[in-house]
Amino acid sequence: MNCPHTAAAPAGRGAGTVVIDPMVQDLDGETARLRDAGVLARIDLLGVPAWTVTRHAEARRLLLDARLVKDIDAWDLWRSGAVTHAWPLIGMIDAGRSMFTVDGAEHRRLRTKTSQALTPRRLEAIRPEIEKFTQELLDALDAAQGDDGVVDLKAVFAQPLPMRVVGMLMGVDESRHAMLTRQYKAFFSMLTPQDERLALLAELDVFYTDLVREKTARPTDDLTSALILAEEGGEPLTEEEVVGNLKAMVAAGHETTIGLVLNAVRALLAHPDQLRKVLAGEVGWDAVIEETLRWDTPTTHLLMRFATEDITVGDEVIRKGEGLVVSYRAIGRDIEQHGADADAFDITRPTRNRHMTFGHGPHICPGAALSRVEAGIALPALFTRFPGLRLAVPDEEITRLPVMTQNDMTAFPVLLG
Repeated sequence: MNCPHTAAAPAGRGAGTVVIDPMVQDLDGETARLRDAGVLARIDLLGVPAWTVTRHAEARRLLLDARLVKDIDAWDLWRSGAVTHAWPLIGMIDAGRSMFTVDGAEHRRLRTKTSQALTPRRLEAIRPEIEKFTQELLDALDAAQGDDGVVDLKAVFAQPLPMRVVGMLMGVDESRHAMLTRQYKAFFSMLTPQDERLALLAELDVFYTDLVREKTARPTDDLTSALILAEEGGEPLTEEEVVGNLKAMVAAGHETTIGLVLNAVRALLAHPDQLRKVLAGEVGWDAVIEETLRWDTPTTHLLMRFATEDITVGDEVIRKGEGLVVSYRAIGRDIEQHGADADAFDITRPTRNRHMTFGHGPHICPGAALSRVEAGIALPALFTRFPGLRLAVPDEEITRLPVMTQNDMTAFPVLLG
């Protein structure tokens, strides 16, 4: 697949470069190739060269390294014009001003109110609403079975649940949830033409700008209003900053949880002995969630940080102006961190909690606790309601969406039992 972003793609692909497959046809194989390529591996992202880190210890250090920044203007390929808005992945890097695109004091300023709104106390307060949504969707799942008993667990349960939760938190009316789901799906998909992707990004900007202006005029008890009213350090957030935060948080807040729930169900169905231990109460659901996050990460590759000076990692050097991707799936399978059986799913693994799937350092995902709460409610409720749940097709027929950053399935057909 050639990248259409310039007349000539930037030079840099070498013999040892791992080409990241936009169609995600062999994620396990790609993960293995990245690890075999070394601690720091050269990758190709739709014709654009970058580095990726594949080991836990080195990733932990790099995510704390102030010489790696989110500012796209530190990227040589961007400043030179070799990469433009015609590159299909640019929307994940040049996404407007938000806590996801700045560093240092500005990052702390933009992040503070979001973090305050997602405290453990706040999450406990919304737990009854999440439980209510879960039961409603389980009823819908039961009702949606076809004549053959098959129902798509993703479309009816795993996808709408986190969108309803994040929509409630942001103050987005439920009538707009289906639209947002479609828009974000198209944004992430590598099958979406870039001109359409740019157009839908503009539509999302309009939607969130209208939402912010509505909440500015009539604030309510939601995160959008809290961001508008925030005066951290005596300086309120601008409209652009609130919009940028919302746009990225809704994307991250629902996509991650979809992957976590589906990957956990898939892993348990493929390992019935471990499912029996969980249903018997021998192992807690928290162990399932953490091992799933480690073993089959909802995020595969996180784009991108840029070096402000040369950074040595082992025998390699990230040169000033080069980009670094964090490959969380490869990191989760690090044998140096998790042992020789790191490729195995094991809910009794002693290192299951020692992963970095939600990041590390200042940019650690602010919605990590929310995703864990949602999965911690959804998974036991699903298997309590449908203890005979099983796949409706062989596992090898489950396909992944053509998304280069998220680990998401096209569909997840099941029989409820």
